[in-house]
This record gives sequence, structure tokens and C-alpha cells, in this order.
Amino acid sequence: MARLSILLFLIQIVLAVIALISCLSADEERIRALPRFAWVLIILVFPLIGSIAWFLAGRPAPAAPAGPAPTRGGGGRVKRPVAPDDDPEFLKSIAEQSHREDADLFRRWEEDLRRREDDLRRREDEPPREDDRPQT
Repeated sequence: MARLSILLFLIQIVLAVIALISCLSADEERIRALPRFAWVLIILVFPLIGSIAWFLAGRPAPAAPAGPAPTRGGGGRVKRPVAPDDDPEFLKSIAEQSHREDADLFRRWEEDLRRREDDLRRREDEPPREDDRPQT
């Protein structure tokens, strides 16, 4: 009997810890029924009942995938963070940066090619040096 009571106590503690983590990590605007502070107190004072109540009545409802954007009290839309690969401004800045780097690399290649061509032309105009002649 003692083992069963210890097991139930541990389950209650684990449930309370999970409920606290869930409560503290939820968005304040999406918590239902009571403010976050009240939910934390309920979970701490009544671990079993408070945890169950949190999961049934307080936890934010799952977001609807095709619904309208959530609104705040003033009626304005909440601006959600956008992933970098979904942000058109970020993608545009990456494309511009890549274009600038490509243009710079192309310019350096052209300068190097011109310099090498000039070196070859100068060498063709000069008489061969002793070092350049093949050894027989």
C-alpha cells in the first residue's frame, strides 16, 4: 500500500510540474478563464485539481490553421514573427547581397585576367632571358 501511495504522489508532482511549465510558457493573451498568476497559484496550492483544471479550462486552445489572425483588445492584428525563409524582405536582402558579392568577384576576376594578359604581352615583347632558355 505504501508503494502505491508513493507512486500516486510522484504522479501528482509530475503532473503539477508539467502543468506549471505549460502555464508559464503559454502566451498571456491566449490563456483562458483566469490570468496566468491565478493559474500558477491554483496549480501550486492544489496540485492535482489545479493541474487538471489547467489542462481542461486554462490551457490555450490549439490554433486554427485556416482561421483569421488573432486580434488584441484594440482590434489590431498581432504581428507574428516570420521565419527568415518566409520573409520577403529578408529574401530580397539576401538576393541583393549575393548579387553584390557576385559582381565584386566578377570584377576581381576581370582585373586578374587583364593583369595576366598585360604580363604576357610584356613578356612577348622582351627578348628571352638566359633563365628562360631551355637547357640542352
